Amino acid sequence: MPDSLKPILDELAATFERYRNDPGFLEEFNYYLTRYSGRETPLYLCANLTRRLGGAKIYLKREDLNHLGAHKVNNTIGQILLAKRMGKKKIIAETGAGQHGVATAATAALMGMECTIYMGAEDVERQKLNVFRMQMMGARVVPATSGQQTLKEAVDEALAAWIREADTTFYLLGSAVGPHPFPLMVREFQSVIGRELRAQMLEAEGRLPDYCIACVGGGSNAIGMFSGFINDDGVRLVGVEPAGRGLEYGDHAATLCLGEPGVMHGFNSYMLKDQAGEPAAVYSISAGLDYPGVGPEHSHLKDLGRAEYVNASDAEALSAFFDLSRTEGIIPALESAHALAYAMRLAPTLSSDKIIAVNLSGRGDKDVAQVERMVREGLVTP
Repeated sequence: MPDSLKPILDELAATFERYRNDPGFLEEFNYYLTRYSGRETPLYLCANLTRRLGGAKIYLKREDLNHLGAHKVNNTIGQILLAKRMGKKKIIAETGAGQHGVATAATAALMGMECTIYMGAEDVERQKLNVFRMQMMGARVVPATSGQQTLKEAVDEALAAWIREADTTFYLLGSAVGPHPFPLMVREFQSVIGRELRAQMLEAEGRLPDYCIACVGGGSNAIGMFSGFINDDGVRLVGVEPAGRGLEYGDHAATLCLGEPGVMHGFNSYMLKDQAGEPAAVYSISAGLDYPGVGPEHSHLKDLGRAEYVNASDAEALSAFFDLSRTEGIIPALESAHALAYAMRLAPTLSSDKIIAVNLSGRGDKDVAQVERMVREGLVTP
């Protein structure tokens, strides 16, 4: 990171360590999680889907039922309460699919802070509804027009803006990436997912699940889920990356499956690279997953062998998108549909006494217009 940001990061790390176990901070954090976001989110047994597939039971952790439709608000509440304690008045953030941008805009409005969101110009087109939602809540949305005009470029421009305005501005990073303390903070604020799921599964089944499955772009929803089970060797942790159109260069964003170690955006992790060793061109049907890096804690879990990382294609995600909608009346986000697609692939291979928990990290309202357009243009058969 630039030298000018290092004291800012040190201040942020010290603030986080000061408040992460502070009773007053945790009381306020939990107040907004319950009264503003609507936690706890339920655990739901997909009885129809389980019967149709055969094999293991499939449960959903319903993060899609959070206020604003995704897990992102867990983190934005936590970080904005830190910003408030640091005396910051302005918030900047990056967003891919727009869910983090919407959650940031909402919590900035809640706390009376000025808010600017950087979003790849390509993603602005794909997610017009979320752009308007951010603007409705008072945020300024700035299209990132460099490179591929997606999530990486949004992060690039948000970091550049933070460097210019670090003294007065708080950068509210949305995934478990970036320089310390961001991966740690995001994991901590998202760990509510794993804690709730653990207690709910014990209540529902009297035991822990055999598999915990979540989609992975940057990896915040996955690390939040996995954190509740890291020390339980009997629970297999599976992250599902986007295979996109195929596993050729530029057609996917399967970082942990096909990447190599590298440094980007101030953190050392697996990343996809081009021939010059720079961040690769990536693609996914899901705007929230097309990122050439991944959270460093996921890289650590991969190297330890504690978590495994697989991939699902656009076609599989779209199939899961429609299957869940038609069998359970739940429309998943395209990001979450990647995790569901792998669970649907896995369940029939397991016995009926096995349990799969899938993190349904977001709802699909934001993706309906995109999918409808693809159906209308004959690109997808529902």
